[in-house]
Amino acid sequence: MSDRYPIELTINGQRYSVDVPVCHTLLDLLRDDLGLTGTKECCVVGECGACTVIVNGRTVNSCLMLAVEADGCDILTVEGLASGGKPSPLQQSFLDHGAAQCGFCISGQLVSAHYLLTRNSSPTVEEIQEALAGNLCRCAGYEQMTEAILDVSKSKAVKK
Repeated sequence: MSDRYPIELTINGQRYSVDVPVCHTLLDLLRDDLGLTGTKECCVVGECGACTVIVNGRTVNSCLMLAVEADGCDILTVEGLASGGKPSPLQQSFLDHGAAQCGFCISGQLVSAHYLLTRNSSPTVEEIQEALAGNLCRCAGYEQMTEAILDVSKSKAVKK
């Protein structure tokens, strides 16, 4: 029995065929094998949300998902939010509002906010707070994040 398995997946619109160790997490694959370091490694137990990505239309803590489970999946990481080398309206709004403080939690926050806005283009403050509840911020920048998300929702700038 091999300790590596071939998988195929799409990440940020790009198709990949890779052989992964059976114990490799999706986070390991993204960061170590593919160099997509925007997704952060922090707690490695699914508590902080820094590693949040979207897998087949649902948010997932990539530290808890084995890479082999991602076979055939469509994945969106924080790198996939930008377009043409320019930040997405959501990323720009986070910058404009000072929501990106130390930067450690921001990739997970952005992915969770993007997920929310693609499903609810006009969320309330409470809905934003609920959407970000699984993402811990050490700098307590939640107010700035909420304002950034509200501004983007008013402009209807997030594409599904």
